[in-house]
Amino acid sequence: MAHESKPSSDSGRYAARGVSASKSEVHAAVDRLDPGLFPQAFCKIVADNLTGDATKCVVTHSDGSGTKALLAYLWWKETGDASVFRGIAQDSIVMNIDDLLCVGVTKGVILSSTINRNAKAIPGAILAELINGTEDVLVMLREQGFGIASGGGETADVGDLTPTLTVDSTATAILNRAEVVDAAHVVPGLVIVGIASHGRAKYETAENSGIGSNGLTSARHELLSKYYAEKYPETYDKATPA
Repeated sequence: MAHESKPSSDSGRYAARGVSASKSEVHAAVDRLDPGLFPQAFCKIVADNLTGDATKCVVTHSDGSGTKALLAYLWWKETGDASVFRGIAQDSIVMNIDDLLCVGVTKGVILSSTINRNAKAIPGAILAELINGTEDVLVMLREQGFGIASGGGETADVGDLTPTLTVDSTATAILNRAEVVDAAHVVPGLVIVGIASHGRAKYETAENSGIGSNGLTSARHELLSKYYAEKYPETYDKATPA
């Protein structure tokens, strides 16, 4: 008799939603690649082949807003307020610069943005909010002392690939090798400083939920009413077990 397997743990439930918490398949592929100049650093760092300066290095990082874009999509569908996507533009940027900060990058960053959308579901008004929101966030970051500028990007209409949209970015910077924060130097006895994910920073316009940047897929499935899945099936994977 055929039966459906039921995940027996939180990690199993996460995997059942099509998410890999360990990313073992990714590591199996990339662990054979050149680890860069500082193998233990938080980001991959390579030689500066742009200028040929042996005292410098290049840091490149790619990330995106992930499933947070679906939360904005639901808000927009329920309220008609497309400005919510400005927060998604910010999320995509911050997911890159927080990692760059971990290796010592605070200036000279060039950002490239990539938006993949289903044009039938995501109109031009949302694209405008994402593009203009990106520029506004870059201005805010510069006002806070973080040196970053736009290097343009790409908007692709790929309805066959996504029922809604994805918002991603790539950030690149040149850094003096002597200024690299190398995790290889982390030893017992050092102080770890934790920053709260809730509350409101001085540059923010609203309170944070405290959920942070990881686990949004789990949070959506656990905390949102099933009303949203039923009314907006394009925001959920149909293959996910009930």
